[in-house]
Parts: sequence; C-alpha cells; structure tokens
Amino acid sequence: MTVEHGARDARSTAHQPWVEKYRPKTVRDVASQEQVVRVLEQALETGNMPHCLFYGPPGTGKTTCALAIAKQLYGPELYKQRVKELNASDERGISVVRDKVKTFASLAVGAPAPGYPSPPYKILILDEADAMTTDAQSAMRRMMETYSKVTRFFLLCNYVTKIIDPITSRCAKFRFQPLALETMTTRLKYIAEQESLELSDDVFPACSKHSGGDMRKAITLLQSAARLFSGKVDAAGIVEVAGYIPDVKLTTLLDLCKSGDFDKAQAHMEDILRDGYSGIKIMDQLSDIVLEADCSDEIKGDIFMKMGEVDRALAQGADEGLQLATVVSSAIKSFEKYPVAA
Repeated sequence: MTVEHGARDARSTAHQPWVEKYRPKTVRDVASQEQVVRVLEQALETGNMPHCLFYGPPGTGKTTCALAIAKQLYGPELYKQRVKELNASDERGISVVRDKVKTFASLAVGAPAPGYPSPPYKILILDEADAMTTDAQSAMRRMMETYSKVTRFFLLCNYVTKIIDPITSRCAKFRFQPLALETMTTRLKYIAEQESLELSDDVFPACSKHSGGDMRKAITLLQSAARLFSGKVDAAGIVEVAGYIPDVKLTTLLDLCKSGDFDKAQAHMEDILRDGYSGIKIMDQLSDIVLEADCSDEIKGDIFMKMGEVDRALAQGADEGLQLATVVSSAIKSFEKYPVAA
C-alpha cells in the first residue's frame, strides 16, 4: 500500500459514521444477545448454518450478526462471491424474488477460501423482510426448499408476525432484545475512549432513554453531540440532538385540554409543530404524559384510542396538523365526558 493510499484510508476512517466504524466484526463481539450468540457460535463451529430468522427492534444487532457470520465463514475475498445483501423494503415485490433472489440462489458454489470454513453454500441476507408482500414471501418459500443445498436464507425483520408461517417454520428463529443501560454504557464508554471524548456521567442514561434500547441510535446521538459540542458532551447535549420535546410543553397542552379551551389548546399544539417537532414524536411523548396524568382510566382509555387511530393515519402520510387537532378535540371531549374523574 502506498503512502497516498494509506493517507486516503485514514481520512476515510476519520469521516466514517461511528455506527459502521465500531460495528462488531465477529458474532462473539455482539453485545447483550447472549443466548443468540451462544447458539450461533456453535453453528459456526460446525459450519452447518440453517435458514435463520432474526427478529427484534431496530439497532439490536440483527444485521451485524448476519454480516459477522458471513465474514467468519468466507473471509473478505470469498465474501463478495458467496454473500448477497438485499433490502426488502426497497425491493419488496414478487418480481425481485423471481429475478434477483432466484438468480443468486441457483448459482453454483465456487472453490473454498484458504483459512476459512467456507461451507458449500452461499448466504442471502434479506433485511427488513417483513416489508415483503405476501405473494413475494410465498414465492421465496418455494426457493428456500428448492435451493437449500446451495443457499442459506437469513431473513431480518422487526415484526415476526408479518412473516408468513410457511417461512417461519423453515427457519431457526432468533429474538433480539433491546439493549440494557449497562450494556449500552459499556459500549459507549469504549467508543468515547477511542475518540478521546469528555463525557459527563449523565450522558449514558440520556443515550439509553432517548434511543429506546437501540444501540445504533445511541451511537449516532453520541457522534452528533460530539461533533456539535467539540468532544465535550453532557446529557443536555444528548437531549438537544435527540430532538426531545420539553415535558412542560406537553404538560401544558394536556392542562389546556382539561380546561376545555379548544382554541388555546390547538394554538399551543401548532406552536409545538412550528418548533420543528414531528407529529409522530409529539404522539410518542404525549402518550407518556397522558399515562402519568392525574385523571381517570376512562379518560386515558378514550385518549389512547384516538391516539392509536391518529398514529396509524400519520404512518400512512396524513396531515399532521389535522390529525393532532383531532387528538386535542378528543381529549377535551373525554375530560367533559367524565368531569368528576377529571
């Protein structure tokens, strides 16, 4: 490697997202998923991997595990020939299964790589498989049977209930859990040491809270705060880059709903939207405020029913202002409906 190439690689690494820079290279290094890691390591020792279904929340190690298995089996050179990655959320129709998946799955297996197990099959990693249509999944089920001798399928998803039963019955299922504070703290401390950051002790609980057990999101929050505050990060910096809505804004909103003044409540809601917060984020934090509010379960139930409808509408692209207005209106009606409890 020339000096010029070395300098270029160093610059590339320096500007690399920390999520990729500190992604575990082996299955053993994957944090917090002890049972999954133990079973996968045993399978790696024999080199006989089944079809696998990894499911769980985002940022818990599903993709990392799949990539680590492939690299441990084939090494960096053979990896390019034996492994194919597809994101099913981009390519979710039956035509993709019939073209790209079938073409790769039916290819013959080449020569092994020296120094690696190189079992006689290829690996197809299908990320976000729960976004695939039912027809596409049905077509893939047949391919899993037909080409099982030369191809192993690794399906990754957030919601296992969206995968059809004929596929789940053909896979070894592995559940990935949200990461605990202790696990997240250990990893973030390691990254902070490598990047020479100055962190206050309250950074780690803040990262855990605002990431919801998602390690990828926690690392991204830490990197964003480090860039914004020149390497000196505290909890306030994490809250700022996370886009967290101050609790007082949402508490005031709920109090205005209790008062029955729709105009003021709606104006306050619009002020929050104008501050740049998304409707989904408002709904997410407002649900916690409602849950802890000093009112009856009937009122909470009514509000949550409406919030559920609105959450679905927002996910489908509905107008944020109109949908949040219905939440405000519904909350006011609920407080009027149960005046004694309120």
